[in-house]
Amino acid sequence: MNNLSKILTGVAAVIGVVAFFFLIRIIMVGDETIKTDLAAQSSIVSPFVSFSIAMLVITAVVTVLFSLVNLLKQPEILKKSLISVGVLGVILIIAYSTASSGQVMDAAGSEILADAGSSTSKWVSTLITYSFILGAVGILFIVVDFLKSLVK
Repeated sequence: MNNLSKILTGVAAVIGVVAFFFLIRIIMVGDETIKTDLAAQSSIVSPFVSFSIAMLVITAVVTVLFSLVNLLKQPEILKKSLISVGVLGVILIIAYSTASSGQVMDAAGSEILADAGSSTSKWVSTLITYSFILGAVGILFIVVDFLKSLVK
């Protein structure tokens, strides 16, 4: 076990102890007190929520940072990743160009979310179309892989 592994194990243990401390504080106060007493909410639940948000942000930053470092260390994987992102971008452009910008109507013929502009409606339609395209490509690859396995 190298030093980095020992340090990360220690950091994980400290995070676990802090989270356990917050959990014990919440259990000791009780659900009803937290639901009814605003002071208890702000003094007990708020620090726990802030801690959770901080852990989420730190985890996301570390994940993205290490992913980028690994991509930069291995140029062939970086090239494949950039090509994949480019393909996804092209598919998004195709979905956007085919999307409708008309307002969505309910069964009675009145506009749903009339205050939302046509831009919102166009992006919703774009993302639905984008999901359908990606789903169809995924299903196509599954069928092709299945057929290849039958041939072997």
